[in-house]
Amino acid sequence: MHDRLARCHLLAKVLAADGIMTDDERQLLERQLARHALSEVERDQVRHFEGGDGAVAVLRALPSPQRQEIVDELVEAALADGKLTAQETATVKQIADGLGLDDDA
Repeated sequence: MHDRLARCHLLAKVLAADGIMTDDERQLLERQLARHALSEVERDQVRHFEGGDGAVAVLRALPSPQRQEIVDELVEAALADGKLTAQETATVKQIADGLGLDDDA
């Protein structure tokens, strides 16, 4: 898995963490899928939460500033619907921990 795909898998995970993906969140996900130039097969994998299990491991190999940027983007995404739920916070924290970042997300 390449890092662009891994990032999108983590984004989808955060957006769906509270059990609801709003229209605004779906639009955000679609914009990121296009921005990262994923193939249609990869987009479908992200949309259906398939094949994302190794995403954190892929991104953990990136330099610390890039990993922090990813977590910052995930926090912004969690706020896309105007509220930050406990599930979204826990998911971002879990990802940050998995990426080897000690900062609170």
